[in-house]
Amino acid sequence: MNIQIFQNKRDLGAAAASAGADRIREVLKKEGSCSIILATGNSQFEVLEALLKQEDINWNQVNIFHLDEYVSLSINHPASFRAYLWKRFVSQLPVPPKSFHQLDAEVDPIGTCQKIAELIKRSPIEVAFVGIGENAHLAFNDPPANFTTTEPYLIVELDQACRYQQLGEGWFPSFEDVPKQAISMSIHQIMKSNLIICSVPDERKSEAVKNSLEGAITENTPASILQKHPNCCVFLDQFSASKLAKKEVYV
Repeated sequence: MNIQIFQNKRDLGAAAASAGADRIREVLKKEGSCSIILATGNSQFEVLEALLKQEDINWNQVNIFHLDEYVSLSINHPASFRAYLWKRFVSQLPVPPKSFHQLDAEVDPIGTCQKIAELIKRSPIEVAFVGIGENAHLAFNDPPANFTTTEPYLIVELDQACRYQQLGEGWFPSFEDVPKQAISMSIHQIMKSNLIICSVPDERKSEAVKNSLEGAITENTPASILQKHPNCCVFLDQFSASKLAKKEVYV
């Protein structure tokens, strides 16, 4: 695992985007197409902004999947991750991507899981841009996460800590408004990615970062599974890294 620590989240985002873009360009040159995973949430603002500025990427050869979406939430809701990716990234690309596979969990979440699962099985993921939650979740795989299922997408129950994080980040007016279920890409599917770019800013995630990167690999700390990935790059700021025992890499 390659861990880099930056002074602020803007530098973090720029470095994460650059690392991911290098791999995308490399794969496009070799294969002619590339499939990636994009995450959402506050931790990805700077990453996506910087990724849009990367040059010499033929986005019309790139397939885009995303990690998760709330069950029963309208695309018109401010917290919709489909809307988030469209507004913040897909619609701002210089050319449309080869494909953008949205997780529509509003009407038929089970059908959506099955449909997107078949698509991602045919599209090996080169780069997965992900984050870590305050409860150490990876995507919406809250603790205890399912490390064994090979299904690409799951319908999961969101725990209280996860729901309070969504409230605290300003996506919902009250705790009662935060959905209790979501579609989530599974741990197994995330770990199949050839390169994982994990971006985690902010002090509020420092305990989750410490447990995930330096603690035991356990379903009770879902992101700890990243320790097993052969090519995972973790990008932190000085605040999210503040509780790490090892801080060799400062940029």
